[in-house]
Amino acid sequence: MRNYDLTPLYRSAIGFDRLAQLAEHAASNKGNSGYPPYNIESFKDNRYRITMAVAGFTMDELDITSEGEKLLVKGTKAAEDKGRKYLYQGIAERGFERTFQLADYVKVTGANLENGLLNIDLQREIPEALKPRKIEIGSSRILESE
Repeated sequence: MRNYDLTPLYRSAIGFDRLAQLAEHAASNKGNSGYPPYNIESFKDNRYRITMAVAGFTMDELDITSEGEKLLVKGTKAAEDKGRKYLYQGIAERGFERTFQLADYVKVTGANLENGLLNIDLQREIPEALKPRKIEIGSSRILESE
């Protein structure tokens, strides 16, 4: 894996230091494997949904934590029954921890578990002061002093 030096970006991009930090984090992120698989959907009006395939997990074994701009989804399997003897075990029953980096003003609005799929609903709520607004253009005359 290549390591990229983003130092020149810090020097020339004023106010985008957080974006560069996210890029560095993504390049060095080795903790998130491909398990469990997930989808991210985008809907109109700034709504999103993360769907994770968590077959074999119950609601009590899943934990969702939102702290600042990070969303952590953690699955901890209960102790397995030692009396079972598998001839083949293709369903992964290992614990996991997956972190998602949320954009500014994105909040978790709800979560549900149905048919082995964990759905996490998100919504971006931009404050009124930060929404685009139209600026009226007026005319003014330069006043000459007499």
